[in-house]
Amino acid sequence: MILELAHLSLVYQTVEGETEALHDVSFAVEEGEFVSLLGPSGCGKSSLLKLMAGLEKPTEGQLFLDGEPVRSGSGRIGYMPQRDALFPWRSVWGNVKLSAELRGMRDRESEQRLHALLSQYGLGEFEGQSPQSLSGGMRQRAALIRTLAMTPRVLLLDEPFSALDAQTRLSVGEDIQRIIRAQGLTAVLVTHDIGEAAALSDRIIVLTERPGRVLNIHSVGELSSLPPHERRSTRAYAELFERIRKELNVRV
Repeated sequence: MILELAHLSLVYQTVEGETEALHDVSFAVEEGEFVSLLGPSGCGKSSLLKLMAGLEKPTEGQLFLDGEPVRSGSGRIGYMPQRDALFPWRSVWGNVKLSAELRGMRDRESEQRLHALLSQYGLGEFEGQSPQSLSGGMRQRAALIRTLAMTPRVLLLDEPFSALDAQTRLSVGEDIQRIIRAQGLTAVLVTHDIGEAAALSDRIIVLTERPGRVLNIHSVGELSSLPPHERRSTRAYAELFERIRKELNVRV
């Protein structure tokens, strides 16, 4: 395994008192896996991702990356928030190299790698342009490449497709998954979309209502060998979707 969560609980202190966001959450993510976190709104999915990133500390329990406690700022975990956060006053190239610049990675080899990633994923000719000239999907690719500049072991995705329209969301999700697979990364995606989780993931971790607990863990089985657009037309996909829908009691 690469990422291990052991009996995590998270309690927020508020003016009104204590709010338990997560309770006794345990699971592991294997190297090269694409795992989705799925659950009701407010169940602690994003909080769990922030714990994995080292941006927050659990009230109880531990997180390990390669057998060592997770630390913020180590560079081994990349985090993509809901918004792409591209700066409009910097070019696409200026945005993509920003993370590396902040960590002092200004060597020629690092820059060549970023140029190659931009070209490989269809953004090479847009390097000198502003982010406003990019489509929503292209902006997400640029944000992903900016995160890849740090050469992370694990990539955390906090609903990165939520601002896109339904049709664009499907294509961008497949696009991002393809890049993650090509780079050999381990990924954890937070989503509220059952279909998205079933189309992109190797395993799906379903959480209960707050405080979030692990309700069930689903392996996609034979679907893992298929690209997302092919998965959606299979019986196995429909059956998985329906099982999770019933667990979450979601109307469609």
